Amino acid sequence: MLAVVPWVAAREGPTLEEVCARFGCREQELVDDLQMLFLCGLHPYTPDMLIDVDIADGRVWIRYAEFFARPLRLTAAEGLALLAAGKALLSTQGTDPEGPLARGLGKLAATLGVNADDAVEISLGPVPKHALDVLSDAVAGRHQVEIEYYAFGRDEWSWRVVDPYAVFSAGGQWYLSAYCHKVNDERLFRVDRVRETRRLDVEFEPPSVQPELSLFRPRPEDPRVILELDRSARWVIEQYPVEKVEERKAGITRVTLAVSERAWLERLLLRLGPAATLVDGDREVAAGAARRVLRRYSLTI
Repeated sequence: MLAVVPWVAAREGPTLEEVCARFGCREQELVDDLQMLFLCGLHPYTPDMLIDVDIADGRVWIRYAEFFARPLRLTAAEGLALLAAGKALLSTQGTDPEGPLARGLGKLAATLGVNADDAVEISLGPVPKHALDVLSDAVAGRHQVEIEYYAFGRDEWSWRVVDPYAVFSAGGQWYLSAYCHKVNDERLFRVDRVRETRRLDVEFEPPSVQPELSLFRPRPEDPRVILELDRSARWVIEQYPVEKVEERKAGITRVTLAVSERAWLERLLLRLGPAATLVDGDREVAAGAARRVLRRYSLTI
C-alpha cells in the first residue's frame, strides 16, 4: 500500500483494473486494503487527519489528509532513515522510478546535502531479472510455474511445480509465496535460490484467504528447542522468530525456537559456539545436531 497510495493519488481516478495490473494484485484484495486506509492518520483522528478514499464505478480516488501539506521537520538521522526506507520501496514491483516518491526523495536528499544515489544504495538480493519477471507474471496471470530450487536446509537442488501466490521483498531479499505440489503444502521460496523458471499453461485458483507473507511460519508439529544465550548472542532474538524469551540471572537469556530443519539448528549452534547452551527441547533433534557439529570439529582438527 505504501507504493499504491502515491501512485493513485497522483492520478485522477484510475480504474481498479489499472491499479491491479500495475501492482500485481487481485481486485478484491486491493479493495479490502483500500477500505482500511481511512483508519490511517494522526491523533485526534478528525477528518482533516485521515486519508480519504473513494471507490465508485470501478475507479478509485485517494486524497491525502491536510496534515500532509504542513512542513515536516526531521533531524538529520531521521531524514537519512527516511531516505533509506524510500529507496528500498522504489525497488518494489510497480513503483514508478520517476514518480512522486522518487521526486520527493530527490528533494529530501538535496535538503540533507547528500546525493541520494551515492549516499544510499539499496539492493534486495542478487535476483536475476528474468526469474523475477517470470514469477511476477505468473502471479498476475494465475499460472503454475516449474522452478529449479536450492533447499538450503537440505543442501539439494530439485524441480518443483508451484502455484505462485505473491512475490514480495523482506529482510533485504525477494521471496515467492506459493503452494508447492512436491510437498502438497504452502511454502516460502527465496528467489535468489531459484536457478530456472518455466511458466506453465496450467492455471490455478488462488485460495480465498491469502497466506500470511511472513518469512517463517512454524508448523505445530515442528520440534522446539530451548537455548540459553549470553550477552554476545542476544542477536538471535532480533534475527530469528523466537516463540518465548525469558531473562535469567547474570545476563543470560533463555529462548524457545521452532526447528523446521535440523541442518538449520546445526548451523546456528556452530555459529553460536560457547555463547549458547542447549537446555531443553526435542532431544533427538537437538542431540543429533550437536553430534554432527562435534564431528565436524573433530574432522577439522
